[in-house]
Amino acid sequence: MSRIDETAPFLSVRIAIATISDTRTPANDSSGDALAARLTSAGHELADRTIIKDDANAIEAQLRAWIADPMVDVVITSGGTGVTGRDVTPEAFTRVLEKVIEGFGELFRWVSFAKIGTSTMQSRALGGVANGTYLFALPGSTGAVKDGWDEILRFQLDSRHRPCNLVELMPRLKEHLPPSA
Repeated sequence: MSRIDETAPFLSVRIAIATISDTRTPANDSSGDALAARLTSAGHELADRTIIKDDANAIEAQLRAWIADPMVDVVITSGGTGVTGRDVTPEAFTRVLEKVIEGFGELFRWVSFAKIGTSTMQSRALGGVANGTYLFALPGSTGAVKDGWDEILRFQLDSRHRPCNLVELMPRLKEHLPPSA
């Protein structure tokens, strides 16, 4: 159910996306294409986009670069959230997250359950915050990316969503950090 307050101003956020895969290329990155199209059509800015191999160190390095970049407000990855040996996205995320948003993974699996049943338990989708940047890890299928954006993120990243949204919290995400010199 949409709870958008059309009288409130829309605030665009800058979103970086990464596809985590050993096999995807710019020519066949359907999940990255779907996510990029959705966020730009919602009025947000695509701050950056890349494909990263299933390597926890490489994923962590890219996450840290985006977290340090003041031109990136949100990071969304697709892929590497399963349970096989090559699925290491959650491990890379836990190296950088300051706070985990448990409800994101729970809500994603609830949405996914309606479509794929108990197979959703294989997803380790997660969300969190680091240095004032939101980070979300989605499974790599195009359907999962659509579900994550269409059912959750498009609302929580819309400043007009009521009763609350993640955008309105952005100015307060760094309250725990010491002031920079």
